[in-house]
Amino acid sequence: MSQSRLHKPYYRNGENHRGGADVNFVDILNVFGFSSANVGKWVTSHEQQLAANLIFDSFCDLQDILQVPPQVISLNGSLSLAFGTGGQKNTCAHYNSQTKTLALAKNAGGGALAHEWFHAFDHYICQRMFSQPPHRGFASSTWLEKHAVIAHPLNHLLSDFFSTLFLSDDGKKGSSYLQCSVRLDKHLKQFYYARPEELSARAFEAVIQHHSIKNHFLVKGTKQSQEAQLGIYPDGEYLNRLSQLTLTYFNWLGQAITAKSPTK
Repeated sequence: MSQSRLHKPYYRNGENHRGGADVNFVDILNVFGFSSANVGKWVTSHEQQLAANLIFDSFCDLQDILQVPPQVISLNGSLSLAFGTGGQKNTCAHYNSQTKTLALAKNAGGGALAHEWFHAFDHYICQRMFSQPPHRGFASSTWLEKHAVIAHPLNHLLSDFFSTLFLSDDGKKGSSYLQCSVRLDKHLKQFYYARPEELSARAFEAVIQHHSIKNHFLVKGTKQSQEAQLGIYPDGEYLNRLSQLTLTYFNWLGQAITAKSPTK
């Protein structure tokens, strides 16, 4: 029997957040404040251990990249985790907007965490960005539908990110990134790559992989994969612009949350 993908080495160059020690899913809940963590009954104790270490390191690296406090990773305690249960067939990771659960498959999941986390963030922030958001809506698609944005510097910055993502510089047509995804969908006779939620999540994971902190369990495949060769990820100077907007947004968000936190 072949080993699961959990056993393969995942490159990372971030800090040694665990100090060489093992962690478990309870530690992940306590550090980041997730609502809950559900592990499938077919996951062995050894697989749980491997997964917990990989997921913990990935969330720590994501926190370092975004420069945010740990509660941002759990979306202020609203996000649940599932490992080896609650996913979708033939997918390595999935975000369920109804249950607000980020689920990773036992034998997959590696490299997809950043993408699915942004789906969760996109869903979470929608209710806080728009004055009359749709029920269970995503900020990316809601922005494209031209809903009124609540006046706030963070919301304006996120609007700039969506504008850069979806529109040309003059705002009169779709961005090259969007147009490439539309062409690919037409070729494949589907509507997937050009969905605003997917465009946003792919852009986010490209930004994360573009950062100097590398973690292949968190994100992989935005540069050299077959999909990347098709042009479904932003690159070049365009990626640099998106990176600046993304990292500035989360840096400001982190500063705002830290400023509000009571001092000990």
